[in-house]
Amino acid sequence: MPCTLCPFLCTLCVSILGPFDMNTSHYILIVITVVTLLAIMVLGGIWLKKYLTLKKTIRELRGGHPSMNVPPAADSPPQPASTPQPLTGLGEPDDPQAPLQSGKTLRHSRLPWKPPPQAPNVTRMDLNLLQLIKAGKEGVFYKARMTRGTCKGHSMVTCKISKEGVSAKQVEMEVSIMRKVLYHKNILQLLDWNSVEEPFMLIMEFVSYGTLRNFLQTQRDKLLTDPELQSLFTIASYHIALAMEHVRSKMIVHCDLALRNIMVSRFPWEVKVAEFGLARDLTRMRSRRSTHKKQRKERVPLRWYPPEYFRNNYYSFKGDIWSFGIVLWEMQAFGTLPYPNLETSEEVVYHICAGHRNAAPDGCRPEMQQIMKDCWQEPYTTRPSFTDIVRTLENVLENDSDYVDVSSALEA
Repeated sequence: MPCTLCPFLCTLCVSILGPFDMNTSHYILIVITVVTLLAIMVLGGIWLKKYLTLKKTIRELRGGHPSMNVPPAADSPPQPASTPQPLTGLGEPDDPQAPLQSGKTLRHSRLPWKPPPQAPNVTRMDLNLLQLIKAGKEGVFYKARMTRGTCKGHSMVTCKISKEGVSAKQVEMEVSIMRKVLYHKNILQLLDWNSVEEPFMLIMEFVSYGTLRNFLQTQRDKLLTDPELQSLFTIASYHIALAMEHVRSKMIVHCDLALRNIMVSRFPWEVKVAEFGLARDLTRMRSRRSTHKKQRKERVPLRWYPPEYFRNNYYSFKGDIWSFGIVLWEMQAFGTLPYPNLETSEEVVYHICAGHRNAAPDGCRPEMQQIMKDCWQEPYTTRPSFTDIVRTLENVLENDSDYVDVSSALEA
């Protein structure tokens, strides 16, 4: 390049500068040549240094003597200061103290230029499992007590322990969604988590009565004698709608809204939406087409899913509206499984796509029946939004104000 460029530059300079003597032209040519050679030497030195550094790193990694701070491989986990007792497979649902999973450390090795993972703030040894709340397909919820100190001021917590087969990436995705949701009085709050060591865990705020489904099933006889039962159901539905309106404002689709995923601290004023394991952040997705079918290990709750999912593999905010209508039906039926007369998944899918719906349970007030019908409309674009549902339920609560203390519901 210098041999071709320098004569050209020299000729250009002579033509521009005019009648200079040959000594001036020689000086210009020498300066240009020296600058070009210096630039080539500097760039060559930088490239050579990078090449030697990369070659040295590869040689050290192959020789097993890396100079970098490389984390240990997955087949040789570091030994913790206090070795916990190994955890085995998941126990029976009625045994809250059943061991959970094998005590593996890192599931996979990290790239050599990644920093080593930090030790988790909370581990299985920090918890005393007291009572099983529910066992899902991907995790088990427990009431637990912190054995050492507190978790952000909480000594009693709700703990979700992931089952074997759930990856650290799935747990981190759920954590990122719950952190994006931030605080809402009707959403179960995330306190801490462990996505480094198995068993992976999420630590959340404590709830007194477990899931709303279990609460209604155990308290059915008592609630049936309450003359204000329908007003209580309306208040609980209102708080669930408030939570989902907030989730919608964060551009998050829950994808698993069901009575079993709603927790109860004080019925009906303190009910909290939980379980964001299937949730999707639409701001991070290229397409709103569901990816559930592409993931063989991930199963979806068919009885709560809308017909557009089965026809076009599509789930959106309007799918959560459909699920909210199923939740209202479950509440009125005291936790009965939707489509109770259907046994197989094929029957459920055909029933939903054919336009059949759950019949309104006995005693359900007309206003709630209408909201259910609106949530189950087709096409999905004709369904109301959660903001519309909140306004409708507020109107119903105002009409009930002569019989129920709504002010406590709005302040809870």
